[in-house]
Amino acid sequence: MDMGISGKRALVCASSKGLGRGCAEALAAEGVNLVLNARTKGPLEQTAEAIRATYGVDVIAVAADITSAEGQAEVLAAAGDIDILVNNAGGPPPGIWSDWDREDFIKALDANMLTPITLMKAVLPAMMAKGWGRIVNITSKSVKAPIAVLGLSNTARAGLTGYVAGTSRQVAGSGVTINNLQPGMHATDRGLSLAHKRAEESGMSFEDALEEATANIPARRYGTSGEFGAACAFLCSQHAGFIVGQNILLDGGEVNATM
Repeated sequence: MDMGISGKRALVCASSKGLGRGCAEALAAEGVNLVLNARTKGPLEQTAEAIRATYGVDVIAVAADITSAEGQAEVLAAAGDIDILVNNAGGPPPGIWSDWDREDFIKALDANMLTPITLMKAVLPAMMAKGWGRIVNITSKSVKAPIAVLGLSNTARAGLTGYVAGTSRQVAGSGVTINNLQPGMHATDRGLSLAHKRAEESGMSFEDALEEATANIPARRYGTSGEFGAACAFLCSQHAGFIVGQNILLDGGEVNATM
């Protein structure tokens, strides 16, 4: 299927690896020019060069902390007039309710709620003025099925979800859509590291640890960054203009819910 977005320009945050890179590659495969962001310059430049060489699109790499005001200003200045925004940032550390105080919540809200809101507010006016735009926020399955040890993430991402629910419906009439992708476990560095850690702690093999980790996933496997990226590219396509304010799970069926 031709997504109809060749020649568009996208900003993809936290895109040197993992799900962010999966989204960047899927968009590049559709002929979208990219502005990539991550904190660490070396891996980011390597990703940018690989995408240029593979897909022949223009790629600008901006190494900056997207959760800081300085980093946001630097990335937005480099991005200029974009058609597509993919918001992404790593989640806060795990723990239990008694571990977290006010500052922990402020940091989580800054990274996983206020940063994407700031970026959306920055790019929405231009998108609305030209009558077309796509925004995809990478959140988490924990928005629909909270994970106790990820209370900081549950809180911040649920707040972002509420903001998107209202804002998406205010801007849809201008040809701009905002939607959220909610990943479950994927075969990213972070996802696989959990299985490696389990194997080390228990003495089992990595293969057995991975089988244990996927036992409660009906698909019986982790997702891939490629299929996650494909879902993102579709939401950014010309064919997705009637999908507004939705929260789409990519979790292999792990969250058992009717809606």
